[in-house]
Amino acid sequence: MPFGKPGASAGGRGASATSRTPRVLIYSHDTFGLGHLRRSRAIANALVQSTPDASVVIISGSPVVGSFEFGNGVDFVRVPGVVKLPNGDYTSLNLNLDLDEAVALRESIIRSTATVLKPDLVIVDKEPTGFRGELLPTLEAMKSAGARLVLGIRDVMDEPALLVPEWERKGAVDALVRYYDDIWIYGLEELYEPLVGLDLPEDVRRRCVYTGYLRRELPDEPNLTRYPKLTRGPFVLVTTGGGGDGEDLLDWVISAYETDKSIPLPALVVFGPFITRANRKHFLERIAKLDNVDAIMFDAKIEHLMKKATAIVAMGGYNTFCEILSLDKPALIVPRKRPRLEQAIRASCAERLGLVHQLDGLDSPGGKHDPADMAQAIRGLQDQRKPSEAFVPGLLDGLARIQAMTKPWLDAARRGQPLPPSVGVAAE
Repeated sequence: MPFGKPGASAGGRGASATSRTPRVLIYSHDTFGLGHLRRSRAIANALVQSTPDASVVIISGSPVVGSFEFGNGVDFVRVPGVVKLPNGDYTSLNLNLDLDEAVALRESIIRSTATVLKPDLVIVDKEPTGFRGELLPTLEAMKSAGARLVLGIRDVMDEPALLVPEWERKGAVDALVRYYDDIWIYGLEELYEPLVGLDLPEDVRRRCVYTGYLRRELPDEPNLTRYPKLTRGPFVLVTTGGGGDGEDLLDWVISAYETDKSIPLPALVVFGPFITRANRKHFLERIAKLDNVDAIMFDAKIEHLMKKATAIVAMGGYNTFCEILSLDKPALIVPRKRPRLEQAIRASCAERLGLVHQLDGLDSPGGKHDPADMAQAIRGLQDQRKPSEAFVPGLLDGLARIQAMTKPWLDAARRGQPLPPSVGVAAE
């Protein structure tokens, strides 16, 4: 008898099924950076806070997933990593396998994990079909088993001219129609509508819920026992997230401090785990000559540094943006525009609402950035208002909204009952 069907034994979800603890599977493909993993971790921790007897398994391809702490009831399964090459192609991160073999291995692990876990709820981050379609067999099996399937996407995906052909090529819209019960958009409709350019059927649009941004809380204790000396007073925190694409921003900030010795706020640079060794060495040599700049490699609990900081300079990825809002810090966003316009769109919309200040020019021709422009922008952070002063209703309701939507589903799963319909409208 297929698992999850009415009348199934201890693992089923039918009316006569034996009660059990709720189970959630979160898929986070993680081909680059930390964004997908950190978003999935925030959601997983929120789910076990509202439903303490739940078990949440995150499937991730991130090589640093083990560096993060998870709440009781949350664990992870790591699939072999893949990495994007400069020419846009992908390759296996560590294994000496061709890409097709690596994807086949990932697909098998994902399907096996879902088969054994028998999740009541499956949350997919960003990619409706998974990396290279690796999620499709699992979606088919979970749909047949009666699990509720949710696609979660960030507030901004890309400009419509690029997102539409990408999703057509991946069969993403067909997957939305065929598999997904709900689509969560982790943002606000008044800031941006990420799927506006897609020709979605009306019944799919009705499944969309804007949750608000995902509020971040401080971890229990700092990851580092000692921070650099300059953090004892006011300072600017400079972060590029994972660091794999942040060298232009770091160069611009460091050049500002090299050129203008009178910048009032010192800077702490956090490189991120994916910066190249050569770039890190080059930046450290320059920083060593400056009295008011210091650096650390990586902090898995960077929220504590953000809390201590006077202001933040960042590229404006989704997770960093959520942390800026949650910790209520004046922020200078310097977005990249390649290979996507996601950060630039978010920065422009957020600046329009008075949440952050934006400095354009990271992808200027020839990579030349005027140090005086950066120095002036950093100075301005001292007088910049906090995001909370923009008074945007529902701005950080995302996790609370997700808890409210999922609790009836997980309660029903515990009782061995069919999951009720979406409560997206009822949770307004």
